[in-house]
Amino acid sequence: MSTISAGLALLGDVGGTNARFALADITLETPRILESHALQNSDFASLQHAIEHYLDRVGARPRTAAIAVACPVNEDEIRLTNRAWSFSRRELGAALGFDRLHMLNDFGAVAWAIPALGREDLLTLHEARASPSIRGPVTVLGPGTGLGVALLHGDRDNGWHVIETEGGHVSFAPQGEEERQIERWMSARHGRTSNERLLCGKGLSEIDAVMRGIPAIGAGGPVLPGEATLTEIELRHPADIVSAALDGHDVAARQALARFCAVLGSVAGDCALVHGARHVVVAGGIIPRFIPFLRSSAFREKFLAKGRFAAHLERVGVHVITHPHPGLLGAAMYLHEVDQ
Repeated sequence: MSTISAGLALLGDVGGTNARFALADITLETPRILESHALQNSDFASLQHAIEHYLDRVGARPRTAAIAVACPVNEDEIRLTNRAWSFSRRELGAALGFDRLHMLNDFGAVAWAIPALGREDLLTLHEARASPSIRGPVTVLGPGTGLGVALLHGDRDNGWHVIETEGGHVSFAPQGEEERQIERWMSARHGRTSNERLLCGKGLSEIDAVMRGIPAIGAGGPVLPGEATLTEIELRHPADIVSAALDGHDVAARQALARFCAVLGSVAGDCALVHGARHVVVAGGIIPRFIPFLRSSAFREKFLAKGRFAAHLERVGVHVITHPHPGLLGAAMYLHEVDQ
């Protein structure tokens, strides 16, 4: 039988591909994540159906929820950027019987998690010179189904605040001929090339396609006479590209992953300058799979390649989140801060 607990809250972290849900007792000083489960979005017609499936599975009926979604959350009507789901926040809360339903941007939730992360949850690529301990401003970014960007500011003594952004949709600025070739390929196929077009799972697949010489296809038809249609392009799965690159025998895969890391470093450096960051924290499930490759790539070189501000960025710490569910943890921390 379903149970109702005043202290239990539903947590959600909903991306373009997967939806992760959990429960948390927000009356605790440090909320503990319980009953976490990941669902495939393609198995459900809507977010409501996915939530109902999860709640039926765990047999709980919390009255408070914090759901992080990969899109802007400023209005009542919410539309996911990389999934054909849309809903009214007010109607969703009423349908599910919530007294309070909080919606967060997915990387806003990741930013909220950072103050709660332990040393074992962060892998430091480059130590901050001025302030080794995490304090704001902190740039939070990471590739997944899309590219998330958020800003965390404050500190442990004075409290934390999160600014949610859509920084992943800033226009891509290619550096060098290979990146210009990728930008032309992407623009021919999509009409515009944002940073998110490259720094996501599908972006890695498309960079790999460029490295393998597959012709680009534009929205208006083939770029050149006789090229294949969109449906005939075969993109390799990102996980297969990473595996092939790490194996070392697939030249195109290694080139694709190397370029992916270089672009990530460049974009991370740009975001650090925009935010005035003391630290940059990289999240996203794909990155921990190839941290040694990332270390040996041009990530650091491109991060620092900002002309007169290279020395400034030398002082910025760069870290990778290794916690398995930072979005859920961040949703719990958000509730602990604002819903008491």
